[in-house]
Formats: sequence, C-alpha cells, structure tokens
Amino acid sequence: MTKPANDPNTRFSISSGRSALLSRRTMLKGLGVSMALPMLDAMLPGVGTNAIAQAAGATESAAPTRMAMIFAPNGVNYDHWLPQGEGRRYELSPTLKPLEEVRKHINVMTGLTLDKARANGDGPGDHARSSATFLTGRQARKTSGNDIKIGISVDQFAAQQVGGDTLLPSLELGTERGRRAGNCDSGYSCAYSTNVAWADEDTPMPKMVNPAQVFGQLFGDIDKLNAAAENEERARRRSSILDYVMHDTQRLERRLGKADRNKIDEFQTSIREIERRIQQARDGVEIEAPDMPAPEGIPARLSEHVDLMYDLMLLAFRMDLTRVSTFMVGNGGSNRRFEELGIREGHHSLSHHRGKADMVEKIRKIDRFYTERFARFVKKLSETPDGDGTLLDHSMVLYGSGISDGNIHDHHNLPIVMAGRANGSIDTGRLVHYKRDTPLCNLYLSMLDRVGCDVASFGDGTGRLDGLKA
Repeated sequence: MTKPANDPNTRFSISSGRSALLSRRTMLKGLGVSMALPMLDAMLPGVGTNAIAQAAGATESAAPTRMAMIFAPNGVNYDHWLPQGEGRRYELSPTLKPLEEVRKHINVMTGLTLDKARANGDGPGDHARSSATFLTGRQARKTSGNDIKIGISVDQFAAQQVGGDTLLPSLELGTERGRRAGNCDSGYSCAYSTNVAWADEDTPMPKMVNPAQVFGQLFGDIDKLNAAAENEERARRRSSILDYVMHDTQRLERRLGKADRNKIDEFQTSIREIERRIQQARDGVEIEAPDMPAPEGIPARLSEHVDLMYDLMLLAFRMDLTRVSTFMVGNGGSNRRFEELGIREGHHSLSHHRGKADMVEKIRKIDRFYTERFARFVKKLSETPDGDGTLLDHSMVLYGSGISDGNIHDHHNLPIVMAGRANGSIDTGRLVHYKRDTPLCNLYLSMLDRVGCDVASFGDGTGRLDGLKA
C-alpha cells in the first residue's frame, strides 16, 4: 500500500494521474539521514498555467514565501548611506553602491523608526535597546539581572503560526556568540545586546555562530555517523551527506524530467561546496587576536564566515527546511576589529567618530563591507531557481540596523533595505521615502500578512505600511 504524502517516513512519492505530482515534503533518506529537496517542476500543480490564487493583494505562486531579518550593529555613517532621488529614479550612495547589480530586486527605505529603542526615560544603553527592539518593537526593561522583559519578535510570531509547515520553525544565525547574563551596555543585560529573536517577553532564541553546528541542525550530525565506522578516519573527513542518500537520489532521478534532474545536480553541487568550506574551516583554525581564539569550525576571515552563514540560510530556504530566519552579522554594540580591511580599532569605538576624517573613512569601509556581503547574498538568491521563479522572487529579506547614525545614536530614519518580491506582493527597484517617525513595525505587520499570519497588531505598529506596491 502506498504511504500518504504527509507520512514522515515517506521517501518520495509521485501521484498517479496526468499531473504526476511529487510531494512537496519529499525527503531523501539513507543511514539515518534525511534530506529535503529544492522546489522541482514535478512538485508544482499546473506547471505552465496561470491557475493561481490571490492573497495579500498579490499573485500567489506555488512556492511559499520566506522571510529573513538581518541585523547589523552600530548604525551607519548616514550621510554616506543615504541615496539621492526617489522612486525608480535614484542614485545609490557610496555605501550602497555594491547593490547596483541587484538594485532591481531591492527597495531602499527612509523614515522608518524604532521609538522603543529611544531612552524614553531609561537613560543610556542605545546599543542594547537597538538590538532588543529591532524585531520586537517593544521597550526593554532596563536590568542586568534575570528579570529581562521585552516581547516576542516578528520572526518568532511568524514561526509560531506558520513554522509548523517546515522541519525547523525558524533558523537563528550570528557571527558573535550570545549571552543570557551580565551587564553589556549601561545597565542592560547582555541578553538584549546579543539577541534579536525572542520567543516571548523573557526568552531569547539562541543563535548559532558555528557553520558546522548549523549544517548539523539542517542535516543531523554526520560526524557521529562517520565515527561509528571503525578505522574510517578518512571517511570522517571525506564523506558527504549526499553519499548517505545516494541510493534514494538515483531512484528518484529515474522518475524526473531533464530539467528537474539538472536542478538536483546543481543542488548537490552547492551542498558539496558548503561541506568543503566547513571542513576547510575545521582544518585551518587560526587565532584572530591574542585574547580571542577562533572557535573550531569558524572561518578566520570574517567575510568567509558571514558568507558561509548566508549560504546556509539560502540552503535552508532552498530545501524548505525553514521559511523564517534571522541573522545577526554582529551583536549590538559590537567592537569587532576588521583586520582584513586593515582596521585594528573596534567597530563601536569607530562609530563614535566625532567627525574625525580618518575614523569616518574607516566606518565607511565597515559599512560598505557589510553591504557587499548582503549584496552577494541577494544576488545568489536571485540566481537560485525556485518553482516558477527564483528564491528571491518568493522571499522578503530585510537588512538594517536599530540605530541610524552611529555617531549620535538616533533611531529615526533607520538604514533599511528590503530585497525580494514576496511572491509578487512587493514592487522593487525603488527608493521609498516615508514620513518621519513611521514605525518600523508597520513594515512588520505587512510582512506578517505576506507569510500568511493572522495578525491584528504588532509591537508599536500603527497599521500596515503603504507603498510596498508601486
């Protein structure tokens, strides 16, 4: 008897009949490992037709809508970040120039504000508030003790409603480790500075900073499987998860068309490349600074670390293992040094440049560095096939900071870039100016609508954000 498509033990099943549909939840299995697949033509009902539904004022494709929220620390040098013009006729600023190749896929937004990141009577601590409030829109209780209080973040709000459709309700990534205790910023708990994802008012979602740990979260612990074989040290280093599911893959490919077989081949190539990079990081552990050893499995170069985490997020979206993710490219108030840019001073220290030309130039380099990494990610999303389009077509990717100008700690006119069309519900390629003090949470309400959440209000939002459709 054929197992139903939603049976968790189903390897792959192609329904009988004219459409020969492959279950969207198809998993390849072998030796205790399960691996999902990217969106294939065989999974799409009515491929080549226009029998599509309407939702959130958009044309809904067969592919799900993904949502990623990326937090950058310490704000920017706003004068060099702000583009000139408006609508489709605008010029990217020097800081945003790396986005030129993908500008048709993005919207740059001004005027959005995090009022709850302001002091509002609580005194200093803007960096902690900027990260704690970034995805919650709530005022953090000022404490360095265990009585932290903030609110659920937008990613977790979405994960709690739609995360049940995927293996992982959400995926939390970072490049600097999180902390739950201690005083990190003027009396604010380190939990506020080192987390943007919150399951509820006092429970941060721990982020992963080691690419090997992320890979294990997606696929299971391959090292343990390899170690189970006696005297197979070479296998521990050379085996790929693809080797474990090879038999299932071959059985599936015999039933697929040429286009889908090509997609699986490209998909497998990308997995092997990520495995190679993770192993390379394990084999080449280096010391970044005398007092800061690089943990095992983390690339020594920050650009490689950031890129690898972005690529793992892309892989998780491509395999539909999750549709919700956050990524802290740095903790709130991060004072990381950018050795590969020739910058030995800390980021936070430089952000308070007081107009000194040499410090401003270094901040410009750091701001552009983060933009370059984001631009690379957006380009890869735009080149990754997904159902009837690309991953970027079916995604919303927000990039920004909870501080605008790092030199003065303001929280209006936040530096926000949105990439992706969210299944046709967002028109891109524009510079969109909003009225000063428009709540950032208004954007979040609109994003929650687009991933299918039932939401009446969120954070300090006052309503849905206009202007996402031109």
